[in-house]
Amino acid sequence: MLLDATSPKRAREFHNFNVHFRNNDLYEVVAFTAAQIPNITGRKYPPELAGPNYPNGIPIYPEEQLPELVKKFDVEQVILAYSDLVYEDVMHKASMVLATGADFRLMGPKSTMLESKVPIIAICAVRTGSGKSPTTRRVVDLLKEKGIKVVVIRHPMPYGDLRKQVCQRFASYEDLDRYECTIEEREEYEPLIDRGVVVYAGVDYEKILREAEKEADLIIWDGGNNDFPFYKPDLFIVVADPHRAGQEVGAYPGEANARMADVLIINKVETAPPENIEKVRRNLEKINPNAIIIDAAMPLFVDNPEMIRGKRVLAVEDGPTVTHGHMPFGAGYLAARKFGAKEIIDPRPYAVGSIKEVYEEYTHLGPVLPAMGYGKEQIKELEETIKRTECDIVVTGTPIDIRRLIDVDKPVLRVRYELQEIGKPDLRDIIEKFLKEKGF
Repeated sequence: MLLDATSPKRAREFHNFNVHFRNNDLYEVVAFTAAQIPNITGRKYPPELAGPNYPNGIPIYPEEQLPELVKKFDVEQVILAYSDLVYEDVMHKASMVLATGADFRLMGPKSTMLESKVPIIAICAVRTGSGKSPTTRRVVDLLKEKGIKVVVIRHPMPYGDLRKQVCQRFASYEDLDRYECTIEEREEYEPLIDRGVVVYAGVDYEKILREAEKEADLIIWDGGNNDFPFYKPDLFIVVADPHRAGQEVGAYPGEANARMADVLIINKVETAPPENIEKVRRNLEKINPNAIIIDAAMPLFVDNPEMIRGKRVLAVEDGPTVTHGHMPFGAGYLAARKFGAKEIIDPRPYAVGSIKEVYEEYTHLGPVLPAMGYGKEQIKELEETIKRTECDIVVTGTPIDIRRLIDVDKPVLRVRYELQEIGKPDLRDIIEKFLKEKGF
């Protein structure tokens, strides 16, 4: 058997292996495959994590070698072990596998979800960049108002030495430095740390869960991409994006999330076309008529908007949102337009190294710079691209201050956005009802 991981945010394949296959004598896992993340392939899932059945660990190969790997290892079954793929891409991968003679398999929640001793609220999405992280922050704020001791467990992003990332606990910026977090990891952790919330992440999510349970009254599962939760939720909130209307029923496994949800949030209604909003609403009502549907907005704020007017702007965006999330632009671009930029500079002519390769792979991108930073080398290439770009000011739509990681030789303005529900019931109503039902 071979586990195929085909998305930038990794470790669904590691979780599936740990939960279902690590100590299962009925299967032999011969390899993982990987795509899109620099310096991932050529590594191993280490024997310390793989268990006694795999004393040499499990090799990780480039995904493009998948057909020859099936032949080399006489593979009988290939498991698609990640997310945020449109349905057409899923079936192309399935066809590639089936043409080798092997079975193609998708693993569901019953095979992969762990159960917690404390209540779990899971927050996921139908696509990357829908507004899941602001939703997590909103729920955290509501729980803290009630005096609930909440711990967030974040979907994995283990890009470094896996043996050092088995169970990570983040309570300060020093922890981010100690674990050498990537830009993508910092984007998710920093806003929660700023709220005084402990965040767990890593590789072994059963161990992570048991550690988090020791210090939590309630756990939030903060999902990544549009993956479904690693833990069985007591309340499941899923966010949809009307800027990509139709993908709530056209992306894997986002539609599965939408069908399982207790609460569905149609986000960004202040910027999306009305016809898109109604299309998303019709689709959600059709596939999950029992879910509560909430409309929400994410208005943009900057501290000194007058600095943008009349200027040539470089818009730096959250990487996953505008790459595999298939958004051509994000909050940085929208803020630059909203506050009167003279011109939004296309960074493509100035891109270097792996940043240039990002534009070659993701041809849908608009004139924005994805804040890619999966390692020190790529962070330096991001820095060099910004320095080379001929602009007056940098407007960043990422949730972090990139100046903590790179030397920017131009003024930087950060765009901030938080979730705001519209109408009733809202998340406060839902959380209060949930807490009452759970005896808080």
